[in-house]
Amino acid sequence: MSAFYTTVARFYDAENSDKTDDLAIYSRLAAEAAGDILDVGCGTGRVLIHLAGAGHSAHGIERDRAMLDRLEEKLNMRPQLRERISYICGDALSHRWTREFGLILLTYNVLMHFHELEEQIALLRNLRGCLAADGTLVIDLPNAGPAFASEDSDALNLERSFLDPDTGHLIMLQSVSYLDRAEQILSVEWIYDEIDGAGVVRRLVAPHRLRYFFLPELRLLLERCGFALRTVQGDGDGNPYDAESERMIVYAVGI
Repeated sequence: MSAFYTTVARFYDAENSDKTDDLAIYSRLAAEAAGDILDVGCGTGRVLIHLAGAGHSAHGIERDRAMLDRLEEKLNMRPQLRERISYICGDALSHRWTREFGLILLTYNVLMHFHELEEQIALLRNLRGCLAADGTLVIDLPNAGPAFASEDSDALNLERSFLDPDTGHLIMLQSVSYLDRAEQILSVEWIYDEIDGAGVVRRLVAPHRLRYFFLPELRLLLERCGFALRTVQGDGDGNPYDAESERMIVYAVGI
């Protein structure tokens, strides 16, 4: 995971600037939570900065230094948030926190980066150890059903275009993907074509692998690690989860 994000860190915020639909969920949960908030795989601080801006104490852990460097640049521009944000560059599988959290977030697709069962168990057991007695764990994942029902294609897909704020260059993001249904692994080649003012194109290819989860296996995984699944929603508006849902947003508590 780390090598991928080191490669694409400079594009990450511009590429995901429209990813705001889940922030209202975290604002509501943070307002209801008793105690601090932990954002696992906090990246460049998309959720951390939002929560701190709303007055909450938010903590992050991230393995990729390049992503945290981007977070640090944001905090330099908004120094008033520093007293409400802390973060570490570390491994959420093994880091030992000295505090408990009332709300632990695995935001947009973070759990998909943990491919092996041993990693998933280590992560969730570690998070269970720092979840407050009345705390909540939230896991936001794509619904695997539609992806597994779709037809395979080796087509090159244009995902989006955006401007790199550092250079002003146009970036055209394309992808080629393959889904291994037996292993539940999605392999994607992200292709960033950067077009400068003279029309010269520079191509960056960044391969990435993500693991899909189905609800029954996630329920068992949570139970094995000391959690009980409380509810599942199909989107950020709180609609029930079903086969056609875009997302699978899981809320779990300790047992």
